Amino acid sequence: MNDDHHQPWHQVQEDLRQPAKELRAMIPDVLKSYGSLHHSAMAAGEIDMGTKELIALAVAVTLQCDGCITSHARGAARAGVSRQAIAETLGVTILLNGGPGTVYGPRALEAFDEYARDYDTDEH
Repeated sequence: MNDDHHQPWHQVQEDLRQPAKELRAMIPDVLKSYGSLHHSAMAAGEIDMGTKELIALAVAVTLQCDGCITSHARGAARAGVSRQAIAETLGVTILLNGGPGTVYGPRALEAFDEYARDYDTDEH
């Protein structure tokens, strides 16, 4: 169900793959520790994984980080988050960020839409 003609967010992920691999080889302990922190922070607990992905996506938009947006848009799609939940989260992000939220919020929605096609969500 992938649209191979235009997938900019998959491309962001791909563009980061090799430099991340090279950096991981240079500082393996740092990135292994970060990976453990990520795994622990994003694990389901009192807050489910989908909600954690929404929080992370809001922070990614706030930080204007395309790599984080692509990662957490994909995570939200994988967790079965609805498009409406993404939009409402981005609404709160826009409230707290003003103008930059109106630029990076739509970017995050576009990233979610691209990854939602990968996971065949009915909400899309």
